Amino acid sequence: MDPRKPYKGIAMEGLIASWYARNTARDQRRFKSAALAVVDRVPAGGDVLEVAPGPGYLAIEIARSGRTVTTLDISQSFVKIARENAARAGVEVDVQHGNASAMPFADASFDFAVCMAAFKNFTDPIGALNEIHRVLRPGGRAAIFDLRRDATPAEIDAEVRQMHLSRLNAWLTRWIFKHQLLKSAYPREQLERMAATSRFEFGEVVRDGIGCELRLIKRIAAHRQLPKRRAAP
Repeated sequence: MDPRKPYKGIAMEGLIASWYARNTARDQRRFKSAALAVVDRVPAGGDVLEVAPGPGYLAIEIARSGRTVTTLDISQSFVKIARENAARAGVEVDVQHGNASAMPFADASFDFAVCMAAFKNFTDPIGALNEIHRVLRPGGRAAIFDLRRDATPAEIDAEVRQMHLSRLNAWLTRWIFKHQLLKSAYPREQLERMAATSRFEFGEVVRDGIGCELRLIKRIAAHRQLPKRRAAP
């Protein structure tokens, strides 16, 4: 079965991107929490790639830890917004424009890769996983944070209440969650199958609130041992 799918969501450009950036800025909890999870797994001075960073809030939190952060987004609007947000926050983030399935980076460029709330929208998810694998150094790790397909309406309502949105934006956010995002979200079994099909060959899915985390590791290739030579008689 071909996992690629047409993108059916709202294009994150222009006014839509600005609306999204304003509303997600109101609730920094999940960005701070995800940043702590990333920083805990990346050595000081390590190189981190964020794929599809949107407004850049997670990248900014990671950059504050002293890690070197690069981002890649297909939205021109988000590239502009993320650069402005990083400059405003006083941190250095290398914000680049590009496709997750064809990254403009050399092999083995990063120690860690993270993608938050965007993987379900990728038209070629396995292609993106393979590219993440390519640009990671041997032993490097990746974390894909996204919505759970089985998140209940009650769980979504509780999450939206913590976002401190206006009544209109809260209603609109609930509607988007229930009628768009949940339909695009992957069930656990499918995430595991995609990880197994990718160059990672394995992935662990961990439940996290209304979302989940797909944890991936680029294995260090084992060195083949040559057969020992027999001593000359």
